[in-house]
Amino acid sequence: MKEEGYSMRLQKELVAVVAALCWAVTAGTAMAGPQSVVSPSGHAVIRIDDDGSRFSVLRRGETVIAPSPLGLELDGAAAFGALVLERREDAEVDRNIPLIATKASVARDRYRGATLTFRETQAPARRLIIDVRAYDDGVAFRYRIDDPAPVRLAGERTAFVPAGDPSCLATEFDRSHEKPFERQRISELATDKGYDVPLVCVTASGRTHYAVTQSYLQGYTGASLWRQGAAMQVRLSAVPGREGPAYVSRGGLRTSWRVVMMAGRAGDLIASSLVGNLNPPPEGDFSWVKPGRAAWNWWSGPSKGATAEMDAFRRYIDFAAESGLPYALLDAGWAWGSGPCCEALPETDLTRPVDGVDMPALVRYAESKGVSLLLWAHWKHMAARMDEVLDTWVGWGIRGIKVDFMERDDQEMVDFHERIAAATAKRRLLLNLHGAYMPAGLQRTYPNFITQEGVMGAEWNKWTALITARHNLTLPYTRMLTGPMDYTPGGFRNRTPATFEVRDVLPFTQTTRGQALAMFVVYDSPLQMVADDPDAYRDAAGFEFIRRVPTAWDETRFLSGEPGRDIVLARRSGSTWYVGAMTGEEARTTHVSLDFLPGGRYQATVWEDGKAPDELRRSERIVTARDTLGLRLSVAGGAAVILEMDR
Repeated sequence: MKEEGYSMRLQKELVAVVAALCWAVTAGTAMAGPQSVVSPSGHAVIRIDDDGSRFSVLRRGETVIAPSPLGLELDGAAAFGALVLERREDAEVDRNIPLIATKASVARDRYRGATLTFRETQAPARRLIIDVRAYDDGVAFRYRIDDPAPVRLAGERTAFVPAGDPSCLATEFDRSHEKPFERQRISELATDKGYDVPLVCVTASGRTHYAVTQSYLQGYTGASLWRQGAAMQVRLSAVPGREGPAYVSRGGLRTSWRVVMMAGRAGDLIASSLVGNLNPPPEGDFSWVKPGRAAWNWWSGPSKGATAEMDAFRRYIDFAAESGLPYALLDAGWAWGSGPCCEALPETDLTRPVDGVDMPALVRYAESKGVSLLLWAHWKHMAARMDEVLDTWVGWGIRGIKVDFMERDDQEMVDFHERIAAATAKRRLLLNLHGAYMPAGLQRTYPNFITQEGVMGAEWNKWTALITARHNLTLPYTRMLTGPMDYTPGGFRNRTPATFEVRDVLPFTQTTRGQALAMFVVYDSPLQMVADDPDAYRDAAGFEFIRRVPTAWDETRFLSGEPGRDIVLARRSGSTWYVGAMTGEEARTTHVSLDFLPGGRYQATVWEDGKAPDELRRSERIVTARDTLGLRLSVAGGAAVILEMDR
């Protein structure tokens, strides 16, 4: 049921909603010329041809997306014939939306929108609706069909034709959505494979950085981008093994939003709330959602799974309690019949722990120390008995779940994501989805869906040398734009790129301790893993910072940096600011202006790279908004800063 309190708060935050300005034209009479929707500042413009066949996008007068195809590919029905614009309805919205456990406490939802209704010029005179929105930091559009009959889609005709031949950061479309981003021009992308969202590009002038992505997938299906000449064609994800169309609606049609985020600097996209704003607000009370850090028993152990024994589990609970971490995550191997790790074995029973493990007793032990337990599950076992499993876990006292290995984004899997988000919200459980597709804003509707994977994260240190500083410095400008990412930072066995070696148990990182700390500020994840073994943190330089850093924020500000090279990001929690700085393949001294601080004196506690990759320099000083901090970063290094009001 809808929470009246939330609605009242939303109404109070509403700055202005201008009612739709509607007009209709006589049947068969077209509105002349392309239909433009201009953002409130006038910076962003999206244009739709008056026959609904093409769109284009501009920012500050510069063409970002050249004229590009629009339309649907129907299955089992005749294609839409020639269309004429029958009606346009406009709206202007400016409101502040309170947020729960994310990168800001409030999202400004400010746009101008239009609903364009097109009608076939010949019988049967069907109608196609295109909803369009222009925000100052991007544009979005989607298709609707209001006829109540089911709609079958072979695909969309939608494609994005980037102006010129821009340089882009692209990641190959893969079931796990865990591929690195590589810089290529559109003309250099392969034509025999798809690319995932977001596709992040910069115009030839360098004045506009933009990301092509999607939002509000609920009730629809995911998609990938395939190069066809100069265009990136949208290809819908079909249900594996299902004959026929890629998508079948229950009645009518509402597609996901196709989105182009835009800004002057690549890092300015990080604070954008656009993807979330295109999703419905939550229904019900989510004040119980508590962000925080979690001890985790998988990353430092064997990939085949940690030892499922009471003493082994208590060790991580004790570590969480000693360290002030509110959560401990028990990963694969705890359930009866689950085998050594992660296969969906038919005998696995999620309502029973392995012999020798008393889960209710373990929960009581954790609760006595102020720690809440989270449990891992394979999605196939969860989907088969969702209500029974979740009710059992709630009865044990479990506070959250991690569901893994979905590795699909088709209509059925999109539906599973929403079902598990709703089912856990109903039971006041946190939800972390691994093996998931890229975020599309579902966290906005279900704030208990607190983080998700869909990222090539720290676990890959166990198997490859791909998790380089350059990779780590690409993620904030690409994957992180779409939503929280469970990268699982905190590796404290730090090496240089030259001395790094791959090992499965007690893995190394090829980045410094300073970069490990900075990730807890730079990487957005309201449920943040503290990935390494407890012994790695005892009396370790820098662990004090991990104990103190929040995981959800009131404000996020990009200060400086370039993708793959460096970043400085500031986040605020209450009156305290936290700064994370990371660098890639070059050592540097980063000069951080503190002009973002309000007036007053602040105590700055600084952790910088030391002489060795696992060493830090810690210092304290009093600063004001007029000061600049010089942070020394080693190769593949970083720094972290806490700025507290000087009382």
